[in-house]
Amino acid sequence: MPVNPQWLSQHQEEILEPELPICDPHHHLWDYPDSRYLVPELLQDTGSGHNIRSTVFVECMSAYEDSLGSALAPVGETRFVMRQTQQDYNPDHATRVADGIVAFADLRLGKSVEQVIDAHLDAAGGRLKGIRHACGWDADASIRNSHTNPPPHLYLDPDFQAGFACLQEFDLVFDAWLYHTQLEELRTLAQLFPDQTFIIDHVGGPLGIGPFAGKREEVFNQWRESMSLLAQQANVHVKLGGMAMAINGFDWHKRAHPPSSSDLAAAMAPYISHCIEEFGTARCMFESNFPVDKVSCSYAVLWNAFKRLAQDFSIAEKAQLFHDNAVRLYSLTDSSRPST
Repeated sequence: MPVNPQWLSQHQEEILEPELPICDPHHHLWDYPDSRYLVPELLQDTGSGHNIRSTVFVECMSAYEDSLGSALAPVGETRFVMRQTQQDYNPDHATRVADGIVAFADLRLGKSVEQVIDAHLDAAGGRLKGIRHACGWDADASIRNSHTNPPPHLYLDPDFQAGFACLQEFDLVFDAWLYHTQLEELRTLAQLFPDQTFIIDHVGGPLGIGPFAGKREEVFNQWRESMSLLAQQANVHVKLGGMAMAINGFDWHKRAHPPSSSDLAAAMAPYISHCIEEFGTARCMFESNFPVDKVSCSYAVLWNAFKRLAQDFSIAEKAQLFHDNAVRLYSLTDSSRPST
């Protein structure tokens, strides 16, 4: 959905805890005719007052190189990201952009996916940290399925699992993007691969549109039970965010004025609190999911909302949630130092 800067500018806030170090473990970069979000736009957001020390880029089908063939085309996105980070946009900025890269490789290729991963590694210059193969799918046409056009039950597919088994050989994490109705399938996958690190994107995708509109309590209860079961898998972690997307059904983007951080925090609190209660602060991390979530709020306001949600945690717990877990799980460089 289109971002409206004028609408977002109607609400400004003082930055809470501006010195708190943050690693933003989930954002995208793209350049489309009607939507541009490249490093300059990202730095404008990260430079809005919060102490964003580093970021992780997550695949979004940018700049595929079709000339390489369908299997290797996603390597073009990794090359695109590397070109973006190597341009001298602002030598004084303190954010290490795309310090980690989570790329796409079609795991349905089975064992041959290793060739694709090798190509990503060659292109990434040490920044490749994970693979995401989204499986968000719903039978209702009003639910937009994942950009990878997955079939139903992707994570249970034997070909997918054969490719998935290769991730441990490369010491890569797996980012899972799916809807709340599919969380049981993810739990099955996590049980089959107990030594693989999983990171659930966007608190597990609770839907609030289409057939799920007006059923927030019912969806929440189903989501809560599934997440509690997933938390029993020690190899599973969760990103806290992605709830300002239109698919969550809060409809902030339809309001006359954008939401405040207090508005956001109040709506997200049941989900964020349950994740932290079940997974613990050592297995959770806040994320921006920008620019997708920018349809509903500014970067500054979103991170203020996260800080409100974490206000009662200790200094050590905040460090885990905002910085340390992301740096550890994605094996990033020391983002406590300024970028050069």
